[in-house]
Amino acid sequence: MKPAIDRMVRFAGSLTGRIAMILAVGILIASVGALLIAEQGRRSEFMRIRDERVIASALDVLARLHRDPQGTLRNLSDGRLVGAHLVDGRTRPLIDPNSTLSEMLAARRAPGVEVAISPAPATACHVKDPLQERPRTAGIQPLVLDCWLMATVLDGSSLVVALNLPQLPAPPSWTTDRLFLLLVIAAALALSLIVARLATAPLRRLSAAADAFARSIDAEPVLETGPTDVRAALATFNLMQERVRAGLRERTRILAAISHDLQTPLTRLRLRLEQVEDEPLRERLVADLSATLAMMKRGLDLARSGESGEDWSTVDLDSVLSSIADDAAEFGHAVRFTQPCGEIVRVRPDALTRCLSNLVDNAIKHGGDAHIAARRAGKTVIVTVRDHGPGMSEDMLAHAFDPFVRADTSRSSGDGTGIGLTIARAQAAAIGGHISLANHPGGGLEATLALRKG
Repeated sequence: MKPAIDRMVRFAGSLTGRIAMILAVGILIASVGALLIAEQGRRSEFMRIRDERVIASALDVLARLHRDPQGTLRNLSDGRLVGAHLVDGRTRPLIDPNSTLSEMLAARRAPGVEVAISPAPATACHVKDPLQERPRTAGIQPLVLDCWLMATVLDGSSLVVALNLPQLPAPPSWTTDRLFLLLVIAAALALSLIVARLATAPLRRLSAAADAFARSIDAEPVLETGPTDVRAALATFNLMQERVRAGLRERTRILAAISHDLQTPLTRLRLRLEQVEDEPLRERLVADLSATLAMMKRGLDLARSGESGEDWSTVDLDSVLSSIADDAAEFGHAVRFTQPCGEIVRVRPDALTRCLSNLVDNAIKHGGDAHIAARRAGKTVIVTVRDHGPGMSEDMLAHAFDPFVRADTSRSSGDGTGIGLTIARAQAAAIGGHISLANHPGGGLEATLALRKG
């Protein structure tokens, strides 16, 4: 339950979640507003049709009274005119005229005719249902009337006529239909989620591209598709990547040029040192010069480690690990490949080999041996290189990947330049991997390389 709640909280805090909520609320407000407007329109149309029926009946009675007053009065008194009858003066209710209907009725009559109309309770009509005493099928309902009273003047005498019309059923209201409202809410939520994901898809692509660029300087450019403003943002990101790569390549070229230019004077210096007559002094000077050359070469390797022109390909990880272990064993080192994983990974093969070789060399140099193992962990492949040396202090672990940082005296053998782990981390980043160091509970140091499968 808690993981589901955590996912909902993260989704609500994301841009996709916020856009979805805003869209859902907006769609629901618009839908409910449209429903209310439609409902009002339907009710207005219902009232218009009802009023037209009343006006039509009233005009018909007035026309009959105008053509044949006496005959119409007899028909009204005897109940022979269906839908209208005279109201007895003794039981005549008070009329509260409906101003709208009265004005409509007066406007359609000849000038000077006094007429008013108002709604009345059904008891005012006193119309007997002709089918009341007879059995009826389920589809025939009892007669329900809308009763209206029309007051007019005929030959100087006031006259009240009851107009009884079959009651029109009111149209059903959609706003009270729970199933319909649930469908509207579900449609609004589904549409808002789809639109939010489509709207934030370029942002997710850009985020994935930034993550890939953070892992490898040679990451593929982002595909520039979508709306014009999205394409402009993606093009700007690709331009930024290219400029960063160009800057790093220029730095590497400068370092390579400096290294190359130093080769000649250093070679001349070595030749002159060979002429020093004091042999102990000559040996120390030559050793210092050799160490300087080695540091310069390793520094150039470090500068070049962050970039690679090598193509990506799929390799059998177990074969690579077994080959590294066998090569080290041929030189007499205690290196074993203890646990295969059977995975195929997509990497730059040379960068992977250099990364793992540096980890193995570091384990041999400071721990005396190396055990290599691999395993699957979801969508990740984990490679570990463990030695059985003294390990590292916690303070040293925090800075182990910094360039030119040497290990503890307890682990250091006194040689090296202190950039082997730095180069290993740079090579891992070039293939989208990540390296971490930790002291193993059973003793020694364990380096962990995490790679994404496929």
